[in-house]
Amino acid sequence: MVIVLNQAEEREVALGSGVDGQLWIPTAEAERVSGWSWNGKSLCKGDVAVPIPNGKDDDFVREEAVNLAAFWRHMEKPILSSESGDVWVLGAGAGERAADLHSLQAPDFTLPDLDGKLHSLSAFRGKKVFLASWASW
Repeated sequence: MVIVLNQAEEREVALGSGVDGQLWIPTAEAERVSGWSWNGKSLCKGDVAVPIPNGKDDDFVREEAVNLAAFWRHMEKPILSSESGDVWVLGAGAGERAADLHSLQAPDFTLPDLDGKLHSLSAFRGKKVFLASWASW
């Protein structure tokens, strides 16, 4: 089992395997974990398709699994794993991060209040919100 973190959520993959810098995920799970689906020739997200580089089939696809780490590196996106390979972080590329900054829209997050009740920023969409943060360092 592996745990995959992306910008939006944490996903567990029971049949996933993270060994030697490779993250093999069942093709049926690829979209749920990363937002990218395998169509038999390339990974797709919306109108974007990323084909397998010529001659590299075994590095990217084996039987019913795709190597998300290889695809992430091929798309020049940051990826990080724990030393044991059981936790992976799929980062956003520089272009995506720059577009998010230019949009001036804060990413959604959820935090508890002093009573432990959870509040999400998205619940206040369209309303003015004052956020105050503090750190001891």
